[in-house]
Amino acid sequence: MTLFDEPGLDGCECDMLTHDSSMNDSPSACTFRFYEELNDFLSPERCKKPFLHRFSGTPSVKDTIEAIGVPHTEVDLILVDGISVDFSHLLKGDERVSVYPTFERLDITPATRLRPTPLRKPQFVVDVHLGKLARYLRLIGFDTLYRNDYVDEDIVRLSVSERRIVLTRDRGILKRSDVTHGYWLRHTSPREQLKEVVGVFDLWARVQPFCRCIECNGNLRRVDRPSVLERIPLGIARDFQEFSLCDGCERVYWRGSHYERLARLVQELLQAAPSPPSRK
Repeated sequence: MTLFDEPGLDGCECDMLTHDSSMNDSPSACTFRFYEELNDFLSPERCKKPFLHRFSGTPSVKDTIEAIGVPHTEVDLILVDGISVDFSHLLKGDERVSVYPTFERLDITPATRLRPTPLRKPQFVVDVHLGKLARYLRLIGFDTLYRNDYVDEDIVRLSVSERRIVLTRDRGILKRSDVTHGYWLRHTSPREQLKEVVGVFDLWARVQPFCRCIECNGNLRRVDRPSVLERIPLGIARDFQEFSLCDGCERVYWRGSHYERLARLVQELLQAAPSPPSRK
């Protein structure tokens, strides 16, 4: 059953095919077309158009897609000659392969959905280059593991054992077969990365600022002033009445100038949330 109507490769569209000249001696080739944000992983001459990719033997469609440069965690649907297939499907040559990203609003239940069902409790593990993003995610309430000495094996292990979404700028981590939930960040600015993560995973309604320690990821709880007097400067104890204590590292938080700065960051984030659709 053909699940999606696509333009054929007859006529003028054939003239748009780009060729992989690096493997001219390979016996087989398929025509690939990647859609929407999956084009972020492709070279400009392959973006938003069909192109030929040559290969030897009968590789799986998953291995071929990752050889082209697209991590499997970014893919939600693959059609081979219009038929939905899973990652293990073997390519023989002369097929037309259409590759789609995660569908947010389109029901593809009749098709072979490749990504596992979304995690009910969004929690993350981030790579060593994303320390500031980790702090920002904790600031708005999301359980986020980060250490500057994590190696790839640590990140994969935590993702699998604790069902965490991997956030990374390293495509190689997302190509590991054990990783089922992951996302390659397009932006390099930590603030833009924060908006990107919240938007991609539709977390706007789950934002809960100032409930988690931005240093260790522990939960914060309100405490009375006498219980923290020995932990804070005398001037702070005199000028502030409300305090929170981290259950993990026992760091004390209060609403000083640091709070105002972070509150502005949260407000800026929430202002970027999409407006709800109007009801007619």
